[in-house]
Amino acid sequence: MKTVRQAALFTALLAAAAVAQAQDKPVALKLSSWVPAQHALNPALQAWAEDIKKQSGGTITFSFFPGEQLGKAFDHYDMARDGIADAAYVNPGYQPGRFPLFAAASLPFQVSNAKAGSAAVDAWYRQYAAKEMKDVQYCFAFVHDPGSLHSRKKVVLPGDIKGMKVRPATSTIGQMVTTLGGTNVQSSAPEARDMIERGVADAITFPWGSLTLFGIDKVVTYHIDVPLYVTPFVWVLNKDKMATLSPAQKKVMDEHCTTEWAEKVGSAWADFEIAGRTKIAGMAGHEMTKLTPEQIDSWRKAVAPVTEQWAEGVKKVGADPKQALDSLQQSLAKYKSAL
Repeated sequence: MKTVRQAALFTALLAAAAVAQAQDKPVALKLSSWVPAQHALNPALQAWAEDIKKQSGGTITFSFFPGEQLGKAFDHYDMARDGIADAAYVNPGYQPGRFPLFAAASLPFQVSNAKAGSAAVDAWYRQYAAKEMKDVQYCFAFVHDPGSLHSRKKVVLPGDIKGMKVRPATSTIGQMVTTLGGTNVQSSAPEARDMIERGVADAITFPWGSLTLFGIDKVVTYHIDVPLYVTPFVWVLNKDKMATLSPAQKKVMDEHCTTEWAEKVGSAWADFEIAGRTKIAGMAGHEMTKLTPEQIDSWRKAVAPVTEQWAEGVKKVGADPKQALDSLQQSLAKYKSAL
């Protein structure tokens, strides 16, 4: 008898949930991704949205806008803040000094892989996101698989950077370039090939697979074969749009703004970048330099001042850099993604 009553209660709850869902107003979300339509990241973001549509009973739908259709890569955080996009893919490192805590994840020689690394960075940043990115609703963070330096002239030791013009992936990597005596040339990823082709830049820090996607393999020849850095990204939501959702719809969104989803999105992209390294290695006219342990150690020592510069930026916003960096490194160790 008890089992029958339990089954009836469960059925009633399901029916009530279905009725509540049926009463939810339809919501259409605009999703913006500044990378090209064919980029490996975009299917993962679309899968995220498709699962939201399914779990909301079709009440939350979306339109996807890749390739800077709604705005430039540099502007995506503000686009989410202002409602130009309801969900946006953001590289916080494109805006130097604006997100100093998040920049810890882009310090050199830290992250070994993008899969567990995405989970580690997301889990770590959740303690800071509501304050540092208060203009938007934080959903999750993720990283690309470790990138390196790709150049028109051979670079082996940190001293080789002196006098070079380098397009850095983030402002933190830009600090690394200036520390080593180079000059930064700012551009978004879609603009990078043109910068190198015109001689405005001599080198770029970039993940491997994206070299061919953006055509940068056509304008660089030499590559350091070492996991130099990762670029951390965020997927953020417009607060006003989220406030219009029903409690049931908000619950669905919350269930898709998790560390698990961070890892799913990071993993989908990682496979593409990993394959890119193999592809570059097999291409004629390209030279990959594997660094010795001694050479890597010289790089680590040379870029150490970058961490000190980062720490000063964190202090300026009243935060504790040691606590932030220790916490990040603990998360990387927990998720087995420390370099």
